[in-house]
Amino acid sequence: MPLRGVRGAIVASQDTPEAVLSATRELLQAIQGSNPGLAPDDLASALFTVTPDLVSQYPAKAARELGWKEVPLICALEIPVPGGLAHCIRVLLHWNCDLPQSAIHHVYLGEAARLRSDLSVSNQGG
Repeated sequence: MPLRGVRGAIVASQDTPEAVLSATRELLQAIQGSNPGLAPDDLASALFTVTPDLVSQYPAKAARELGWKEVPLICALEIPVPGGLAHCIRVLLHWNCDLPQSAIHHVYLGEAARLRSDLSVSNQGG
């Protein structure tokens, strides 16, 4: 079975634990909604990154709260590119599925949609 990458990003409203968790939950639920066959049991792993201005909470905690108990998760710091999007949470899911990469729906919500407008949900009909 192939391993596919699913990308997504969202901007947290502020650097508080609840804002980080809420934004991450919204992102992960949107990814699952845009990719109906995606189930935690089919994920090989998930990599979360945050911009340097988000330090109050690990976004992976939101995945655990959504029931992703067996998925290997890790969080890292996004490189601090000058002029980069503030308060940004990104995720790369490694999904074991039979879909071609072209059938994967990436999700960029709110302000984060400008990071990859070509891959955002609004441009994929989902």
